[in-house]
Parts: sequence; C-alpha cells; structure tokens
Amino acid sequence: MNSAAQLHNMAPGSLLPKGTWALLNAVSAVAQAPLTSIAERLREALLPFAAGSALVIFTEDCTGRPQKKAGEEGIISRVSIAELQGLRASLTDGSPWLGEAGIAAEPRPVLAVRHVASNALLVITDPCLDEDAPATDSALELVQYFWQLAAQRIQEKVKDAPPSYLLESRAASAERIRVTAELVDQHSTTLETLLAALRSSSLDDAAARSSVTALTAKALVGLRTLSDRTADLVEEPVAKAFERLREDLMPLTRFSGISVQFIEPPLSGRALPGEVAHAARAIVRGLLLAMMEQPEVRRVRAQWDCDGENLLINVRDDGLGALSADAPSIGRLDRRVQALSGRMHLDVMAGWGADVSVTLPLDPPAMPAGDVTAWNLAPRELEVLQHLAAGKRNRTIASALGISENTVKFHVRNLFRKLDVGSRTEAIALANSHGLR
Repeated sequence: MNSAAQLHNMAPGSLLPKGTWALLNAVSAVAQAPLTSIAERLREALLPFAAGSALVIFTEDCTGRPQKKAGEEGIISRVSIAELQGLRASLTDGSPWLGEAGIAAEPRPVLAVRHVASNALLVITDPCLDEDAPATDSALELVQYFWQLAAQRIQEKVKDAPPSYLLESRAASAERIRVTAELVDQHSTTLETLLAALRSSSLDDAAARSSVTALTAKALVGLRTLSDRTADLVEEPVAKAFERLREDLMPLTRFSGISVQFIEPPLSGRALPGEVAHAARAIVRGLLLAMMEQPEVRRVRAQWDCDGENLLINVRDDGLGALSADAPSIGRLDRRVQALSGRMHLDVMAGWGADVSVTLPLDPPAMPAGDVTAWNLAPRELEVLQHLAAGKRNRTIASALGISENTVKFHVRNLFRKLDVGSRTEAIALANSHGLR
C-alpha cells in the first residue's frame, strides 16, 4: 500500500487506522466498568460486531448477584439460573460456542463463552456477527477478548468489594433463598396433590394416568433440584470450599519449588456463606504469593478450621521472617478481611518465618441502629420496613400488623419511593445497613 492510501485509512489527526479509537474506547469502558453496569458496558462494546437481543453474565463470584443482564426485558427477566448452569456445563473450554439453547423458557440461537479461570459464563441471545469486524480479528475473537476482560474485571472488583457491597450481597442471597423456599413449598404441595389425584383408582385410563404421573414426578424433581442449585450459590460446604482452594493453587505449588502443606478443615464444619468462601480463597492465595516472594522460604502450611461461628485461617512459612505488615500486598489483604468484619494478625519471628492468623465471621455482624429520621417514615411504614428486613412476605406482615395485604402493598410502594429503591432486596439491604433486623 502506498503512503497516500495509508493516510486515507488513518483517522483524522491520528496515526491509527479508522475505527481503532472506537475500539480502544470500548476496551477502556469495559476495563473500568463498575459491577452494577458491567453487563451494559460489555453489550455496548460488542454491539458493532456481535449484536444480540440480550446479554447475560452468570458468575458465582458475586454471590448475591449471580446474573448481570442487559437487553430485551422479555429475555433478561425470564432467564433462569438452571438454564445458565445447564448451558455452562455443556461447554468444555473457553472457546466461543454458537448453537441453540433453552434461554428464558424457550429455545434460542445463542453465542456462549465460558471464562475458564472463574467458570463465569457469557451468553448473547440471537447473535448477529459482523463479518467485517474491526481490526484484523474475527468477530468471535473480539467477543472472546472482551469477555476475558470483563470476567477479570468482575474478579478484581469482587476482591476489593467494600463492606456495603458485601452486606447487600448477603441480603440478596438470603432473599433469594427465602423466595425459592416458598416457591418449593407451594409447588411441591400442588404437584404432590396432583400426583395423588392421578393415582386415584377412580381414574380408569391407566395409560394416561401413568404417563402424566411420570411427567409430574419429573417436574417435582426438577423443582427441588432448582432449589438445591440456588442454595449452592450462596452456601458452600467448608470441605468443598477448601478443596477448590487446593485445586486453584495446584499449578502454583507444582512449579514454585516450594512445598505447600494443606491442613483440611473437619468435614462436619459449618457451611460457608458464598462471599466468605470466595474471600477466604483469595486471602490464602494472596498470603501464599506474598510468602513465596521472600528469600529462603522452602515450606508453607495453610490450614482452615471452623468453630461454628468463624472460619479460622492460618498460613505460616519457614523463611527468615521478612514479611512486613506494611507491605502493600498485606495491606490489601487486611482490607479484604476487614470488609467481612474479620481480623488478621501477623506474627513475624526473625529467622523462623511468619505466621498469619485470620478470623472471618460466618454471619453478618449485628449493626447498631442507624439514624433513619432522614427517610421521613410514618410509624406504620417503619413497622412494615422492619418486617421486610426480617424477611417476611406481605401476607405475613399483614397478619402480624392486623391490616390487609393491599394496605401492606400500599406501604411498601411508599417505602420504595421514600428510600429511593426499586426492589424489596434493595430496601432490605438499606434497612440492614441501618441496623434494622
């Protein structure tokens, strides 16, 4: 290409080819996106070369918000965790996959990519790929690049999550478990009653009865499985969480030349809330990396235990005792511990190594009641909010306060307006942050 042709393909006032600035700006937007809007930023970045009706991110790093969505409301409001889990299980590696999958309760063309490091999933419904994608990469390669960037951003933001985010995550997790449990009870009763009717001897069409009974039993199993999967997102058995830590660190321990000993927690230990399990793994990884960077370290021991109320972590090395509490890496880990209302203690023994103990509470701390006068709530509205914060539904609140369910709904709408929130989960999180339980 001659120089005149090259200049023709350059953006005005730039030495970069046309379209490159737009691509770089999209990369910057995704790389800096907050967790609350990362789905929207990623969808905007992908639209020029991989448009679709909706974009869904499914990640277990964010225990209270496993789905992040943007696009058509009819899709993003109906997509389920069970659908996303099934699609993710069918993907064997991190390569983009094009095909048909059940999303939002019906078969749809999808583009799906799994992030191998975190097991997060990206789904674009009704994808339309641009054959003339910008730069030299294909549209699928660009999708994979942007998804890797977004998935890493999610991991980074969760690691540095402030206490307010973790509190809201816990509230959202508890709300989801409660709602799912109610749905399980409701539909289980319905299905069990249907099964009893279909098995009745008064029905003489045996073939029809047998067929419908089998279908109904399958639906009942599926409903209970959905409940179990939802619970798995917000609680993790302590032994399983520790095994995941060991698997994550296997490549590091294999090639570092340093012997790492893992002391497993008791199998009977209490299950860990999702955000505690995730944070604990990140803390141990960070401590191991910090210790391995010291000279003369040959062995590191990592141990977990559980006393029923706390996860107890201990990591120690046999180095020269050079680890410093003032090191930036240790400071970042300490802030992570404090975000979960935990404690970290570093004991350095010159010539003998470093010993780090971490205590992470398994339950959110009881917070002192905050000042709620700025919300300007009427006494009855405050009562309703307290019942909401305790996880009660409208019918239960109505019974407790001696008012109608419609009156409760009226008060809830007023609460949303005065608290400037858009959902019960947000209202519960805000109430909890002010000490209402």
